[in-house]
Amino acid sequence: MKIGNFDLYKDGVYIIAELSANHGGSIEIAKQTIDAAKEVGANAIKLQTYTADTITLNCDKDDFIIKGGTLWDDRKLYDLYQEAYLPWEWHKELFEYARKIGIDIFSSPFDKSAVDFLEQFNPSAYKIASFEITDYELIGYTASKMKPMIISTGIATIDEIQDAVNICKSVGNNEIILLKCTSSYPAPLEDANLLTIPNLAQTFGVMAGFSDHTLGSTAPIVAVTLGAKVIEKHFILDKSIGGADADFSMDKKEFADMVKAIRDTEKLMGKVDYTMTEKIKKNRRFCRSLYVAQDIKKGEVFTEENIRSVRPGYGMHPKYLKDILGKVAKEDYGFGDRFE
Repeated sequence: MKIGNFDLYKDGVYIIAELSANHGGSIEIAKQTIDAAKEVGANAIKLQTYTADTITLNCDKDDFIIKGGTLWDDRKLYDLYQEAYLPWEWHKELFEYARKIGIDIFSSPFDKSAVDFLEQFNPSAYKIASFEITDYELIGYTASKMKPMIISTGIATIDEIQDAVNICKSVGNNEIILLKCTSSYPAPLEDANLLTIPNLAQTFGVMAGFSDHTLGSTAPIVAVTLGAKVIEKHFILDKSIGGADADFSMDKKEFADMVKAIRDTEKLMGKVDYTMTEKIKKNRRFCRSLYVAQDIKKGEVFTEENIRSVRPGYGMHPKYLKDILGKVAKEDYGFGDRFE
């Protein structure tokens, strides 16, 4: 599967810098953030395409007031999204800018009108946010555009995840990536349950990844060791910009450190390989082998005292020691001779 020019089977882990609300209301900050994402090694910058009116109602009733111990408690949903949204008139310039500097760019649509709007930019993928996984109409309509579908599963039941996969497949779109996600901001480490990542891939027959809201880079690194092929993390140019997502977003240095750690982790994981390389063969000179530990005259018996398994490894393999012990020497051996 490819996202843009990135081959998820060959090119490693696809790292997404989530711009989200981290633009400070300035298209110039948004462009500088795209520059920074490219500089620190992200493969893509991801936008969110909605307005307050497409994502909620401008309603003062209690249902529309945020509560429950979040960063945004007591705020009205409409006001939060009005503050956080990225103006649609910026999209064309941001898509063009990202492509000009050579970083992939796509977005999360939050309703069908956003999908229609984004189609003019031919995005390399679509991302369905955690809280939209229950919007089956949105999933089906987005999947019908036949772009890779990246779907966060943060609040979904296992049946809803299966429904989302089935909906994509029902419109002929089999390019599906499910992201393990804990929809808390920030997310406690003990709620990450990263062992779900390989289970997502196995259970639903798709590629799996991780959308991370924990603090730090430990969780993404562990996710990569568990088979995550996509990592998504909120990215902010500088936390002094503030905004709805600043508290759980990585700044430039933090993101750069994470990218390096992920790339190092990929190198460390490598592949399953028992090949006896030339380097390994060379290093085998330091392993154990059989050597003469005492002078032995012809006719004497080989014992544990005069034949020993020691370093280096130029002599006979130690596995033959038991076959040799008790037998009679047919020639003289000197101390330190290889037993061959």
